[in-house]
Amino acid sequence: MLAGSLSFTGMAVFAKLLTEKCDWQAIAIARAGLVAILAGLMAWAAGAKLVFLRPKRLWIRSIAGSCSMVCTFYAFSRLPVADVLTLTNTFPIWVALFSWPLYGKPPGWRMWLAIGVGIVGVALVEQPHLEAANLGVFAALAAAAFTGVAMLGLHSLRGVDPRAIVVHFSAVATVFCVSTYFLFERDRDPMAVFEPIAMVELFAMAGAATVGQYFLTLAFGNGAPAKVAVVGLTQIVMGLAVSMWLWSHPVNAMTLVGTVLVIAPTAWLLTRPAAADNHDPEPGEPKPVSEL
Repeated sequence: MLAGSLSFTGMAVFAKLLTEKCDWQAIAIARAGLVAILAGLMAWAAGAKLVFLRPKRLWIRSIAGSCSMVCTFYAFSRLPVADVLTLTNTFPIWVALFSWPLYGKPPGWRMWLAIGVGIVGVALVEQPHLEAANLGVFAALAAAAFTGVAMLGLHSLRGVDPRAIVVHFSAVATVFCVSTYFLFERDRDPMAVFEPIAMVELFAMAGAATVGQYFLTLAFGNGAPAKVAVVGLTQIVMGLAVSMWLWSHPVNAMTLVGTVLVIAPTAWLLTRPAAADNHDPEPGEPKPVSEL
């Protein structure tokens, strides 16, 4: 999982570098499209049975994940890498909140305390951007919320081959990302993505995402999901270090305290037993794999 976190941090770095020369929509299209192709080839090589119309909850997972991807890449164009990783990794808080209306299990006082601490942490980390009304903050939080919905949808897809889930999600995400290219304003040269340096960075981003997904799959397949997910929070620390190194992103005591306040309740929520469903997979039933 540490290797996976490092790879996904690399993906975020290349995405941020690309936003300095390319439209964020074009970067999102490349991210979704290349993964769709790779996932399709992997599924074909493994003989996995693909799905399209059913089950209906597969569409919830794919649409929510696609919205999350769009919001994340928009946030990369407006915020430092560390801030985007911090905000998008608050998705366990959203899972806890959405489990209330969906499964009728209201959070207890400890859960509300954890959520409150996380919100305070976000406010401390993002105070300068909030004061400037930076829409990237709200986009990153929306991405975390959509990821929470996607994770709840993924939780209910135990009977579907994980590779089929990845193919469906990637294909839907590609359609969403292509739509954003025409729906939202573009302020970069459309041909910039074909420049040699941009092409190298695009393929590096896709390669880092593919490697990260591989290690993520290994981690969740061989380790305790809750512990693995907590280790995944190291992305926040890695992103903070990279932002300081490459972009001289200022880090003060308030930012550090806020980061800790985000990581601590998120880690606690990840280690709690799933409240929504205590069902254990049947023998031979594939385990769900997180796809970020």
